[in-house]
Amino acid sequence: MSQQVLPFYLVCDESSSMSGGPVDAINDSLIKIHQEIGANPVVADKTRFCLISFSDHAQVLLPLSDMSNVTSMPALQANGGTSFAAAFDVLRDTIAQDVARLKSEGHQVLRPAVFFLTDGQPLDSSDWPASYQRLTDPSWGPRPNILAFAFGGYDLTTIQQIATIKAFVHDGSMGPAEALREFAQKLIQSIVRSGTSAAPGGGMSLALPDNVPGFTAVPADVI
Repeated sequence: MSQQVLPFYLVCDESSSMSGGPVDAINDSLIKIHQEIGANPVVADKTRFCLISFSDHAQVLLPLSDMSNVTSMPALQANGGTSFAAAFDVLRDTIAQDVARLKSEGHQVLRPAVFFLTDGQPLDSSDWPASYQRLTDPSWGPRPNILAFAFGGYDLTTIQQIATIKAFVHDGSMGPAEALREFAQKLIQSIVRSGTSAAPGGGMSLALPDNVPGFTAVPADVI
């Protein structure tokens, strides 16, 4: 019997505006993600985690991994501008490769979940929609479920366009660094709850956060 696997992707802005508290909070949280998921054999067996960072360019900092096999986590380094197109292009190519590999290993792959985090508006406002369309094209089987999170100088309409199921924006009730730690805790909870869930028929299901302290939920753009 094939093993169900649910891939999670954290796609994180590391542009220069993330310098200081925000990037430090994310880096601290990455260590916690590793500790909590890697130490839970049931969750680590059924989920995989990948970290992609983006600024002027995008890169895979941690390839899709069983967190119990990861020895240390990479760190974000804030610099450069903000290219959403680069993030979406790398994400799509990475998902395509990862899904093919997991299937070749005999796994039953569930639709990937993406937690997209940004603190500002893209500098490539005219370019990213085409890259996003490739990523979310209904005809592409592995198209992911996307949760979008934003703080700083974000544009609400843009964040709603990116989210396919849920969007959250910083509400100012706590500082950015504290809010980002809450974001990371909800990511951990989503992975753990998904990995231990029991959907009808005995399979897994994606567990989504209902609320995130420091953030306000806004409707995703469904059109």
